[in-house]
Amino acid sequence: MSTIELPALYVDSVALVATTPRLVLVNRDPSPGETGVPIDATLALELVDTGPDGVDRSTARVWIDGVLAFDGSALPELAPAFAGPLASVTQTTDTLRVVLHPVVPLASLATVHVRVLAQTVGGAASLDEVYSFVVEDRTAPRVFGAQALAPKIVRVGFDETVLVPSAASFLLTPKGAPAVSVTVAGVNVEGSVVLLTLDTEMTPDVLHEVVAVGVTDLFGNAVLGPYDRATFTGFRPARPERRRFDLWRMLPKHNRRDDHTGDLFRFIACLQEVTDLLLADVDRWPDIFDLERAPEAFVDLILRDLGNPFPFELDATGKRRLASVLVEMYRQKGTAKGIQNAIRFFLGIDISAITPFNADTLTLGESELGVDWVLGPSDRFARYAFNVVVARILADRERRQLRAIVEYLKPAHTHFVDLVEPLPPIVPNHWELGLSDLGETTDLH
Repeated sequence: MSTIELPALYVDSVALVATTPRLVLVNRDPSPGETGVPIDATLALELVDTGPDGVDRSTARVWIDGVLAFDGSALPELAPAFAGPLASVTQTTDTLRVVLHPVVPLASLATVHVRVLAQTVGGAASLDEVYSFVVEDRTAPRVFGAQALAPKIVRVGFDETVLVPSAASFLLTPKGAPAVSVTVAGVNVEGSVVLLTLDTEMTPDVLHEVVAVGVTDLFGNAVLGPYDRATFTGFRPARPERRRFDLWRMLPKHNRRDDHTGDLFRFIACLQEVTDLLLADVDRWPDIFDLERAPEAFVDLILRDLGNPFPFELDATGKRRLASVLVEMYRQKGTAKGIQNAIRFFLGIDISAITPFNADTLTLGESELGVDWVLGPSDRFARYAFNVVVARILADRERRQLRAIVEYLKPAHTHFVDLVEPLPPIVPNHWELGLSDLGETTDLH
């Protein structure tokens, strides 16, 4: 902003347009609307009389959440619950300062309402004001549930957004037997949900307990027992309804009858778990070659098996789309339709036309060597040469990809000569006052 220097300034009169109350409430600590107030904070405020009378101490009252904390007409003035070591009441000619020190710390995340009532000496002015503030979060997060989402994935839910510091950990313990011991290999935090990746598959249908150690909320409050744990049932993969593959039932009856100690049953149960995992892998086999459900790594293998000739970078969705249309692209190879469809698939561009190649020719008696003609190919080359015309200017990457697509899909005996793009818009040379010369550097447009 520019500054203005005045040679002199005179003020004839000053008029106060806005009126202010006689008795005002100032220097409130915590201030109105403040958040994150410490639970052991003192509550201070000042009553100020802007007039000549002063504050009538006997009329002053302060309530904290409806509880009378200060009464200027009583002895003692401060209620015992707010008369901590730092509490005090100080009065001067025009000011009354009250400091409350709660004996019991404020409740975590509580919204505290403060009401102040007072009058000036003589009752000429009065005040009745209410304000509030919010106490800091000192509540520890709680684990409210856990669920197995896959053989090696467990979801743990908390009642608020949490952080997992480097020193934090999750302990998983099977509560039944026989069961495989598992440990956490990876942790992914998504707000109030934590996804745990296990080092091996958990035992299906066995009760497990997960314990969170060192997990905190956004304010550094660590999870505490007994709300630091939850139980869940081991994940069992889906299986056909009519499948019966019980190894124990497959044993002869006399072997089962002779198992008085239960050792054979426990041993077969260990084999049963491995067998169930193998059957689950067999059941997932259709997902591997299904284009919509296969993991991305298997989609890459499908494209390699189909002989994908295009070296373009594609996302997972693009790879699935390419795998679904690659065979059809092979069928359309060597046709104008195939070139158009492939360019539209990879680049999202609709080419305007595929036109025959028309080179500049030499006109006897008119053309000048090196001026208006070029040495072109033979008629046989021109007969099978063509250009591709697009409706917009392409980026360098798009040009390279388009040329690669056309070179692969064109008929073998043809020649792709040029990619024709529209010329950039002509920017006229506008007339400049005092510089342009009429008829020389001025164009009418």
